Amino acid sequence: MSLIVASQMDADINQALSGLPLRPQVIPAPGAEPWRAAEAADVLIIRPSPEWIASRRQGIARPAGWPGRLRWVFSASAGIDFYPEWLLDAPLVSCGRGTASEEIADYVIAAIYRQAKDLDAARVRSASEWRQIPLGQVAGSTVGLVGLGAIGQAVARRAVALGARVVAARRSGGGEAIAGVEVLASVDAVVERADHIVIAVPATTQTLQLFNARLLARARPGAHLVNVARGSVVDQEALLGALDTSRLGFATLDVTDPEPLPEGHRLYTHPRVRITPHISSNYTHARARLLEKLVDNIDRFARGQKPHDLVDVERGY
Repeated sequence: MSLIVASQMDADINQALSGLPLRPQVIPAPGAEPWRAAEAADVLIIRPSPEWIASRRQGIARPAGWPGRLRWVFSASAGIDFYPEWLLDAPLVSCGRGTASEEIADYVIAAIYRQAKDLDAARVRSASEWRQIPLGQVAGSTVGLVGLGAIGQAVARRAVALGARVVAARRSGGGEAIAGVEVLASVDAVVERADHIVIAVPATTQTLQLFNARLLARARPGAHLVNVARGSVVDQEALLGALDTSRLGFATLDVTDPEPLPEGHRLYTHPRVRITPHISSNYTHARARLLEKLVDNIDRFARGQKPHDLVDVERGY
């Protein structure tokens, strides 16, 4: 079959796709308006570029003719909250779910160890500074997972291996049991028990500011919050309040709302906050898995099968 693929990905990924046995014609998606590729392509590969993000924030109406000749849209990101709602009007929309989960889980464990054993703070630079400095523990601590998808499961495996207790809440309420993980009945129950609260849920209308003042008030004093989901899941003013009153001990934020935060925002300089610029997926390393998923899905699509990891229109992820 002849397949035209419009792509927003890097040149090396596009070149690899062009070299597949199917020999698809890979063309660049229009830079300013990537959705215009619907006029010429069967498949559109997208990433959360500034153009898509602006189209959602500005409420740009569905373009005339969308989805055009498109039969499938693939998002390199696991979440689709960066895109306008009309994206889901395409016949098939799939995502990069799971391609970066191992990298993100490593980030979470690094943040937990950084909080428990701050070796920089314990460093001595002279004999006069030589003193006993207590360090925290990871083994025996409780890691609470809010979200038990690919990221949550990857964190759980690592935390269990390190001797931590792991409790979790999953929105689906079902799913397979995971060794060493106690699934609790509610997010509240997880927050109440956890020393490290890890947020790994998709951004939907149901999770918007899920971590509000009421929920944060249920945290154990001194708890550590790690957000690798989306900034919109946390009420940032409520977070500041919880940090100011020591209800929370620390927050590690790889995501904020918006991104980046405006200059001068208090989260930048709060002594109990560490912000990183949405780097937990470590894209340079995860891209190989992303390419593998793309190659597999293009092969399935060419054989008349549905791609893996289709987005549920009702759930929004």
